[in-house]
Amino acid sequence: MKTIGDSLDLNLSLTAVRSGEASTVKLGDLLTRPTVFSIYMRNNTGSCDKQNTSLVAHAAELDAAGVNLVAISRDKPPAHAKYAAKLGIPYTLISDPDDTFAKEADAIVEKSMYGKKYLGPARAAFLVDTDGRITGVIEKVDSKNHGEELLALIQG
Repeated sequence: MKTIGDSLDLNLSLTAVRSGEASTVKLGDLLTRPTVFSIYMRNNTGSCDKQNTSLVAHAAELDAAGVNLVAISRDKPPAHAKYAAKLGIPYTLISDPDDTFAKEADAIVEKSMYGKKYLGPARAAFLVDTDGRITGVIEKVDSKNHGEELLALIQG
């Protein structure tokens, strides 16, 4: 997993969903100010819903602190649009079915479900400055308290 001081590729192409609309963006386009990228697996699953509910509850505080918030999962744009409406998500969601961001962040880990092992994105978060340099990392997100974790991270 990339750590503090490492950089991300600003030309990485991603599909962003904002206000129900999908568009292709470069990672650098999202970095208008320090930005948190929070990775989760799937919409409408227990821990992922807790993670996003916590983000929604703290989104205004993060914005007031001068930080953009972006959440990333494998879901397709139409699913993200419905999910954002369902939870009242005010931040950008990234559709990343191929784990492009997680691969760039070296955040692919072995997981296990029902005894089957597979590779997938780590439930992690990265604070990134406007130049694409990582300034903070949460390697294992606490889903229920993720918003508080991020506030503590940005406050140093």
